[in-house]
Amino acid sequence: MKECVMTSSSLLPSVTLPNHVPIAHTTRGGFVENVFYGSVAVVDRDGKLLASAGDVSSPIFTRSALKPFQALPFVAHPKFAEFGLTLAETALLCSSHNGEAMHADAAKAMLARIGLTDAALQCGSHAPYWFQANDKRPEEGKRWNSYFHNCSGKHSGMLLFAKLLAADNANYLNSDHAVQLAIRDAVAYACGVADASAMPWGTDGCSAPNYAVSLTGLAKAFAWTTRSTPDPRFGDAGARLFKAMSMHPEMVSGEGRNDLALARAGRGDWIAKVGADGVQTLASLSKGIGIAAKVSDGNQKALMVAYCDVLKQLGMLDSQAADALETWINVPIKSIRGVEVGRYEPNVRLQAH
Repeated sequence: MKECVMTSSSLLPSVTLPNHVPIAHTTRGGFVENVFYGSVAVVDRDGKLLASAGDVSSPIFTRSALKPFQALPFVAHPKFAEFGLTLAETALLCSSHNGEAMHADAAKAMLARIGLTDAALQCGSHAPYWFQANDKRPEEGKRWNSYFHNCSGKHSGMLLFAKLLAADNANYLNSDHAVQLAIRDAVAYACGVADASAMPWGTDGCSAPNYAVSLTGLAKAFAWTTRSTPDPRFGDAGARLFKAMSMHPEMVSGEGRNDLALARAGRGDWIAKVGADGVQTLASLSKGIGIAAKVSDGNQKALMVAYCDVLKQLGMLDSQAADALETWINVPIKSIRGVEVGRYEPNVRLQAH
């Protein structure tokens, strides 16, 4: 018989885990089955933390929630207007889009302005998100080029920005490339990070550098886009990004997606941006706030149930908004036969500051 050997936790690599708290759970037969841990930060446009739940100071990877601020230095550049981007195309810079025809066409049109094609995009390719979001199956054997990748708008913007900076576009994803250094500094500025070089960073799913900041910092950045006065460094670029995203939420995501549902529920007052592995953000123009949340295991159903409850606690869900978000608020768990056997339930306890 082999001896059972237990490994001491003291021998494992030392890591610091965020102090998340329960923000949602599922039930089955009337009893709690699964508990989902996470954190939430609510920050005003002046950078003040208004309310929170869990750990809002530990860095979390922002993933695609960062996209508006990856576009920020490009949109703020004095020569940005020379490309003549429409508001819809500007919204695409911030998108994790569905790969619908309007998204791919817009990415293609942006690159055509500088004589490039999808061959210049280094994001890769995948089946459009539209199929998964709308419970459809892609055609067997069908292949899509990089215009249909959910990050093609962001990458097209990076290539246009490289053109403005007279920088090589062959290595535009390198962390020390002029485009990425400008993005790093803009992200740090918007999120209130004093030392940009100290931000933890890694590589996102689309191969671009991505940064980890606190939920307070991420919420602060989104609240910053609601400011009416020009910023001393980036002028009105934040406000222009808000306008593009609020006027063209369909370009930020697409049909069947939670970001579009949130934006439509806000009726022009909200912009929303999801990030992979359980990150969700929103900014409200009328309230002048940003809201950033993270669910630790990346479960989007749990995240959205909790997020909608946060909006309710903040008094932001009137009857019309609640109706628009009904399928994200009330999420049943069903058997294969379609019988409801449980539900997702919110468990967020916001604490005012």
